[in-house]
Amino acid sequence: MKNVRLPSLTEVVVVLLLFLAVVFSFTAFFNLPIQLALFISWFLVILLGLRLGYRYHTLQEGIMRGISNGLEAVLILTAVGALIGTWIAGGIVPTLIYYGLEFIHPSIFLLATLIICSITSLATGTSWGTVGTAGIAMMGIGEGLGIPLPMVAGAVLSGAYFGDKLSPLSDSTVLAASMSKVNVISHVKSMLYLDVPAFIITGILFTGAGFLYSGKNVDLERVEFIKTALLEQFDIQIWMMIPAIVVILLLVMKQPSMPTIAIGALLGAIWASLFQGMNFADAISTAYNGFFIQSGIEFIDNLLNRGGIQGMLGSIVVIIFGLGFGGLLEKLGVLKVIVAQFEHKLNSAGNVTFSTLLVAFLANVFGCAMYVSLILTPKIMETSYDKLNIDRRVLSRNTEVGGTLTSGMIPWSDNGIFMAGILGVATLSYVPFMWLSFVSLAIALIYGFTGKFIWQAKPEQAVEQAIHENAN
Repeated sequence: MKNVRLPSLTEVVVVLLLFLAVVFSFTAFFNLPIQLALFISWFLVILLGLRLGYRYHTLQEGIMRGISNGLEAVLILTAVGALIGTWIAGGIVPTLIYYGLEFIHPSIFLLATLIICSITSLATGTSWGTVGTAGIAMMGIGEGLGIPLPMVAGAVLSGAYFGDKLSPLSDSTVLAASMSKVNVISHVKSMLYLDVPAFIITGILFTGAGFLYSGKNVDLERVEFIKTALLEQFDIQIWMMIPAIVVILLLVMKQPSMPTIAIGALLGAIWASLFQGMNFADAISTAYNGFFIQSGIEFIDNLLNRGGIQGMLGSIVVIIFGLGFGGLLEKLGVLKVIVAQFEHKLNSAGNVTFSTLLVAFLANVFGCAMYVSLILTPKIMETSYDKLNIDRRVLSRNTEVGGTLTSGMIPWSDNGIFMAGILGVATLSYVPFMWLSFVSLAIALIYGFTGKFIWQAKPEQAVEQAIHENAN
């Protein structure tokens, strides 16, 4: 076997610039699928790997390892697609929209969206499931109230990500903690020091925005028209919420996410058959094909014609190609080469915090998947924290902030494509309103450069880390 070497900085820059050129040209100029751009990008990195002395089979192992690290996301996304289809067919989502239009005042709608999505995500541990259920409902309510949809999407995502990264049930929370070698509950407690002030600031911002828009665009006649249209198409009753309650309770009881969401999808199909007058076979088919209606009302059709496993296939392919791309980057040590260029400057908590957030963001940009960021960032940055004797809880917290909260900002990432597709708003349109993400990043940097809530590692932890390093 030939000797292999790390890539030079020039080689890394050339390959990553070519990657960005392929992605941008495919999406912005040629209107070609992002999936194809990611697939082609594999071979850019493979060519670099061959140049560095790797055999093709070794590189393929890197692809397979990267994909296997994120296969749980594929399973959950598949179940979420089925859930969306049957919950619309079963009247669960339409009921949420109807009661939202009935009871939520326009001036507090954005704040209510933030809180509802936060609670849903905290209870269920899934930002994707939250956006695919409560998020769709809040988008429908927001459009009915005349509030700009990118702003509504920003409130939905702020709430969904807030709950997701505080929930011990969340796969991203568990991954960030485990890769940083931190107890999950300790990680969640460390997140509270950052998340609580970030949530309060974000809530104030959305409250101000709500009052700004509440009196300008609200057409009460349109609101009544939408409510009437929903009543004509669906049986709207309070017991339509039972499948949602069952799913939340199961997830609170720490049942596995994928089968729990699948049970929710089955309940949605049963509800569609029992209460919405659908043939059971047709109701079950919405789990795969999604829901389709021709109401003659453009708003209703655009909002509710979605879901199904089939509708998630594009996002699933993005995740697979993105994870494979990230696996190749990890195999070649690309991000390590980048970090090595400024490693000598990692001599303070502030610089280490900034670098962690940057590495996590770049892992989302070039790895195309949140899982890539949450796996690579702790591996790359842990030595810097240990040298400064900084507690690994700070590493896991910064990894979560930089990895999870920026994942939805990248148009070609798994989160960016999923969120844009489900919410019906382009990624770059809703990014300016992801206020929780920006506030959290700012607070993390403030903590880093002021030393606030930057804990020193306990002696026994430092010994454990030293033993771990020597073993490697």
